[in-house]
Amino acid sequence: MKKIAAFIVLLALGAWAPVVGAQDGAAEAPAAAEAPVAAEAPAAEVAPAAPAAPAGPTVEERLGDIEAYMNNTARVTAAGTSKVAGPGPGHNAWQMVSTALVLFMTLPGLALFYGGLVRKKNVLSVLAQCMGIAGLVTILWWACGYSLSFGVGNAFIGDLSFAFLKGVEAGNVGAGYHWISDVMWCMFQLTFAIITPALIIGAIAERMKFISVMAFVALWMFAVYFPFAHMVWSTSGYMCGPLNPAAGIKAIDFAGGTVVHMTSGWSALVLCIILGKRKGFGKEPMAPHSMVLCMVGTGMLYVGWYGFNAGSALGADAIASIAFGTTTLAAAVAGFVWAGIEWVTRGKPSVLGFCSGIVAGLVVITPGAGFVTLNSAVLIGVLAAVVPYFAVSVLKRALGYDDALDTFGIHGVGGTLGAILTGVFADEKANAVVAGLKQGLLMEQLKAVGITVVWSVVATAAIAYLLKWTIGLRVNQDIEESGLDLAEHGEGGYEH
Repeated sequence: MKKIAAFIVLLALGAWAPVVGAQDGAAEAPAAAEAPVAAEAPAAEVAPAAPAAPAGPTVEERLGDIEAYMNNTARVTAAGTSKVAGPGPGHNAWQMVSTALVLFMTLPGLALFYGGLVRKKNVLSVLAQCMGIAGLVTILWWACGYSLSFGVGNAFIGDLSFAFLKGVEAGNVGAGYHWISDVMWCMFQLTFAIITPALIIGAIAERMKFISVMAFVALWMFAVYFPFAHMVWSTSGYMCGPLNPAAGIKAIDFAGGTVVHMTSGWSALVLCIILGKRKGFGKEPMAPHSMVLCMVGTGMLYVGWYGFNAGSALGADAIASIAFGTTTLAAAVAGFVWAGIEWVTRGKPSVLGFCSGIVAGLVVITPGAGFVTLNSAVLIGVLAAVVPYFAVSVLKRALGYDDALDTFGIHGVGGTLGAILTGVFADEKANAVVAGLKQGLLMEQLKAVGITVVWSVVATAAIAYLLKWTIGLRVNQDIEESGLDLAEHGEGGYEH
């Protein structure tokens, strides 16, 4: 039995040995079977090494990008390697909202504000002019206006590198600021370009032909707006103190005191003088036909102005907050003080006074909105009521020009005042960029004011006389008597 048991054990070990050898490498195939294979097998070719993948941003760099986004500053990593290379969601969202708000200022804000101030036979003419300007300027902006405003060009005008919005891509950033889409920068600036010439129509309301308004705006954009947008806000601009170290005039303009309000206001004065007074001006009443529409329009302007001023911070950051606060304070104070002056001098505070004061406060704070402190904004609001009130109620009457809706008194005078006061009150506590520009800033602001006035006046006079001698500026007296709505647009604003 012992011999049988030993035999069985030997058989079992023989059966399991190949398996165990295969698992631990101990068992080998017979040499006779192995040798021919080893001799005939070709040598394996070595595959070329794959190129090393580019190193991604480090953890520190990625954290730096997050900090940059939170602080609205430049990325740490290059845009091509950053994990957040495109627009930053929060800042870009605020830019979208701001763009919509600025467009809201023109349509329907300014249209209703001006529309309520004219006589009812001309209300549609004002609305049509605002809408016509919006369409015309948008086409010009797409074709070449954006490029002439923000292409590198020279110190006074851009080039055509962005014509037809070539290279303006939604995923790109940097044209405006670090975290907003280049498309949103382009559209945001478009809304400024729309409202600026629309402001001018307040001075020439109720008497200028629609075709002449459109022709004037088309020429004026090339002669005045595009150059000033470039000079004041482009990195190569002649008067762009914050962005161009080589600027000839190191002035500052946060949201358009010179570019928007001074150019439109001084141009409005010149155009209304060349155009002439309305028939019956000073002899018959020309009271606003609807203070309700005027007040509604004022409220829309007030709300939209947050996009105008706070949106000019180009991100939802502390600078946007200070601009939001200064805008609120200056407008409210100016509206109250203007009505208070009326109360003292005329016995009653009018709704028109409140509206005029609010708009004046918004205008005057605009160039300094992101550069001055909250307390300075209160004082600016007081001055914004007093000085434009004098221009509207005393200066206009003394000089006898027919600025129908007080565009010059509020935007021309107010914009000029705001540009000067920005030089007085700009404070690095509100915006650190002021620290490097404060020395001699008031004189730089005065230089910018002088260039803006002279350029706007000369260019507007040239365009106005050119149109007067060619297609004419005014409607005939019969149309002016019956109203522009039916004659120019074939419809009336109200059922009779």
